[in-house]
Amino acid sequence: MARKKTYQALTGMDDIFGKDLEIFRRIENISRAIANFYNFKEIITPIIEEEELFKKGTGENTDIIQKETYSFSTKGKEKVILRPEFTPSIVRAYIQNGMEVLPKPVKLWTFGPLFRHEKPQKGRKRQFFQFNFEVLGTKNAIMDALLIQLFSNILYELGVEKWRVNVNSIGCQKCRPTFLRKLKSYYTSKVKSLCPDCKKRLISNPLRVLDCKEEKCQRIKKFSPQILNYLCEECHNHFKVFLEFIDELEIPYVINPYLVRGLDYYEKTVFEFIPEGKELASQNALIGGGRYNKLVEMLGGRLTFAVGGAGGVERIIEEIKEKKINKKSDIIEKKIDFNETPKVFLVQLGELAKKRSLKIIEEFKKSRIKIEENLEKDNLKSQLSLASQKKVKYTLILGQQECVNNEIIIRNMENGIQEIVPQQDLIREIKKRLK
Repeated sequence: MARKKTYQALTGMDDIFGKDLEIFRRIENISRAIANFYNFKEIITPIIEEEELFKKGTGENTDIIQKETYSFSTKGKEKVILRPEFTPSIVRAYIQNGMEVLPKPVKLWTFGPLFRHEKPQKGRKRQFFQFNFEVLGTKNAIMDALLIQLFSNILYELGVEKWRVNVNSIGCQKCRPTFLRKLKSYYTSKVKSLCPDCKKRLISNPLRVLDCKEEKCQRIKKFSPQILNYLCEECHNHFKVFLEFIDELEIPYVINPYLVRGLDYYEKTVFEFIPEGKELASQNALIGGGRYNKLVEMLGGRLTFAVGGAGGVERIIEEIKEKKINKKSDIIEKKIDFNETPKVFLVQLGELAKKRSLKIIEEFKKSRIKIEENLEKDNLKSQLSLASQKKVKYTLILGQQECVNNEIIIRNMENGIQEIVPQQDLIREIKKRLK
């Protein structure tokens, strides 16, 4: 009797069930709740896109495009690709659907599968899932810090608390060429000691040499030029302000002058969340991202400053299982989704108030009270106008004087009455008024 054929899932494309599925859903639900708190709107983009979108957006000389994509021609001779990452798809949707005319910043998030045809390994499958957050139309470094704060909150809510953020600036089109010449000169003198991939990268994409995980390339990297020494004034100031913001938030970070990330569109800020004890592992980042100020224009839109990042679901699942993390989150237990209309709007005026704003937002998140803001704006009138449009009950006004005095103004939007309260009493006062 002929033996019945049995079928297996394709290599690197796993079924998700049992404990893994339970954690998977927890990651998705917490990501959605945190997205709602920070007023990100969900978007779902197609799994299949035009191949050229990623060649142009991600970069033809990246490992993803050269070695790792599922790309093919359809019966209609269209060249298509299974999306290997989210950002170019979201930028394409932003342009195509007329979001460029929306008030800035435009904050979008998504959760779903991605595909890379690479050798499967722990925490890195051929079909894998990510949560992704993008902020479009923002030049201020506070949004870089806000994303770090947002991702920190996702990890903390999941019980993943032992990590640090590696941060760096990789400059811009103005200052990076000088650094690349120095970098290429240094590595050319040691080309015989490089791995085969880095010999090719040195010609096509020298910055990517710094991202190599081969031991012999790591040794050479230790003495290579550092991009932080070549930043122009604008990039230097942006990075300095960004660090001041995350200092204010007391988020653990390390400046890693060799962090570059693997995508061509990044400039200025880049970051990765590395779990404790895995600093030297080759596939170690739980979350990564950075600023991309030219991508929207590159893909046919207007010049739009932007920053974004994504978390690897499979890697976070592995981290939770390895560390036997079983923290209960009231976001899950009490089904908090922060989807209600905010009743409070935060107005900030000046750099000191911007810094203090991030901590105030965090206090509201811990108290499970949704708050809205526009940290990109600096003008009192425009922010109060936004608060009126949102029909909030109370507006908080925080300026330089209030920061110095550790006070904040609570403005009743119905009758215009304002009251000054100590900042340490703010949550209690708001809870009392919202009852």
